[in-house]
Amino acid sequence: MLNVHLVAHTHDDVGWLKTVDQYYYGSRSSIQKAGVQYILDSVIQELLKDPTRRFIFVESAFMQKWYTEQNEAMRDIVKDLVAEGRLEFIGGAWSMNDEAAVHYQSVIDQFTWGLRFLNDTFGECGRPRAGWQIDPFGHSREQGSLFVQMGYDGLFQGRLDFQDKNNRIAKQTMEMMWKTSANLEESKLFTSGLYYIYAPPPGFCFDVLCNDDPIIDGPYSADNNVKQKVDLFLDTVHNMSKTFLTNNIILTMGEDFHYQDANMWFKNLDKLIRYTNQRQAQGSMVNVFYSTPSCYLKAVNEANVEWPTKSDDFFPYASDPTAFWTGYYTSRPTQKRYEREGNHFLQVCKQLSAIAPMKETFYEAHLTALREVMGVMQHHDAITGTEKQHVADDYARM
Repeated sequence: MLNVHLVAHTHDDVGWLKTVDQYYYGSRSSIQKAGVQYILDSVIQELLKDPTRRFIFVESAFMQKWYTEQNEAMRDIVKDLVAEGRLEFIGGAWSMNDEAAVHYQSVIDQFTWGLRFLNDTFGECGRPRAGWQIDPFGHSREQGSLFVQMGYDGLFQGRLDFQDKNNRIAKQTMEMMWKTSANLEESKLFTSGLYYIYAPPPGFCFDVLCNDDPIIDGPYSADNNVKQKVDLFLDTVHNMSKTFLTNNIILTMGEDFHYQDANMWFKNLDKLIRYTNQRQAQGSMVNVFYSTPSCYLKAVNEANVEWPTKSDDFFPYASDPTAFWTGYYTSRPTQKRYEREGNHFLQVCKQLSAIAPMKETFYEAHLTALREVMGVMQHHDAITGTEKQHVADDYARM
């Protein structure tokens, strides 16, 4: 039986085409229709409708902002969903950091701040088990080493060099044990390259921002497309399964700022699961269900496979023969300098705060603000300089 893990997710940049606040509140829709507060509002309501539904969320910067705005009743609902595993935090840092232009000290700090929020708010159930670096432009071995040292069970990557990815698909090495340090005794990290970067497969994007047809199952509808959709889905997963070594494959069902109307996604995913699994009565060997990265890690671990290995970086990253993503190593040098100086200042403030004989509450508020700004600056569209100019201006304002 081929187990297909559907992972409902949204990728929410902490600044890119719009500023952090514009993305959160959903303003400047002429630039991009994206509002994270509406995503979380909508997802929570849809999760409550069906206990089998699952959703993952990554960026603690947005979750903390949204959670603090909720009343006690909604906070209790969210805590229950987290405790039941229906809402799961993956990654868990303040932002999804770049891996080339950052300094390890800042990366650790922004993970510390995001994970502290999750632990203080949701306890052990809020602890992320998997790394989720789906959009950074290349991957460093040091980042993998940090995940190992922080106790993560595995890592999922979205962007792989096009030649490397094609080679891995052909040789069934999209999943591997990554030896992330030559010095640490325990340094191996299970690492999975996602087949569609982090998007859904063609024909199955059910968001309000997408153009794919929904699953139309009206028995008398002239547009009924259940058979076509299920046939296409079965072809897709069978082709994918040739790439992987176990009878488990993971499908990312979401994209940038998806699920602002979560009903569209979940209603169609419910149908996709139901009608695909009904084919088992006709001999189909495909089992589809809602899942999470941590559930997938558990399943592939239990398969007890001897994985291929890797011991170097995933740099440089090329998305096609004429696009090598290396300019961001040096772009917006002033912004990169601001980030480094900000980190130095943060370390001084943390040390002075730790040794101060008296604690003043307003000191802590200023320190918190600086921690959060530095967490935002590690984002893969911030320190990289890949954001729009007005967003760069907002980063500088911070």
